[in-house]
Amino acid sequence: MSELINTNLAEPKSKHHNNNNSKQQIRTSPLLRIIISTLVIIGIWQSIVIIFAMPAFILPAPLAVFERLIDRHEVLFKHTLVTGQEIVFGLLLGLFMGLFFALQMLLFKPVKHWLLPILIASQAIPVFAIAPVLMLWLGYGMASKIVMAALIIFFPVTTCCYDGLRNTPTGYLDLAKTMGATKWQMLRHIQLPASLPTLASGIRVAVVIAPIGAVAGEWVGSSAGLGYLMLQANARMMIDEMFAALLILSALSVLLYFVTDKALKKLIPWQS
Repeated sequence: MSELINTNLAEPKSKHHNNNNSKQQIRTSPLLRIIISTLVIIGIWQSIVIIFAMPAFILPAPLAVFERLIDRHEVLFKHTLVTGQEIVFGLLLGLFMGLFFALQMLLFKPVKHWLLPILIASQAIPVFAIAPVLMLWLGYGMASKIVMAALIIFFPVTTCCYDGLRNTPTGYLDLAKTMGATKWQMLRHIQLPASLPTLASGIRVAVVIAPIGAVAGEWVGSSAGLGYLMLQANARMMIDEMFAALLILSALSVLLYFVTDKALKKLIPWQS
């Protein structure tokens, strides 16, 4: 009888242990997927170079690019810091602009009818079309690239935040009104928390496309940054260095996305 009881007590522990192992596997699977995907891309890249006998000035081999990463790591690191700062500050500025315009459209109804067409028109203009103008106004420094990154991301942030604010469950708002809550209290305690999951989606999109604005600004005119380095490497036929800068930019974007995604999950624990 005692053996039967011990066996029954041991079964839940083993099941619990198996569940913990499966959860641990699930947690580490995204990293494994990234590693496997990277290895597959490198394998395809190397296969193309070998099968089609691609010359180095058109498509360098992965090993040559990695060697350039090691040989020029100091220069690449210096330009990565510049582009990284432009992306981060552009994200912060674009996020502030998006929240500001979303709140204006929510709180002041007439503003929505006038502001929404302007926001749409601003996104219809190509980034390269306004980049020279920003260079003339803000110079060739970091400011013009920050503004370009902010301009390219503030529209998705604005629309996501506004959709989240206006789609707050009406039951919550009606209950707050019956309890005598002011408009500011409803906005702070109900509408803003309810809009955070939708806003988080807009931020995730913004993190992915923000490097486009920063690098586009560096291509038009700059003296530092990964975009500037790619242009200089291309002009000197240093294609392996250009690919090295491109790889760093891709890795920077992926890292920034996963860090942002992790932070948003911590800040919004109620999001499914």
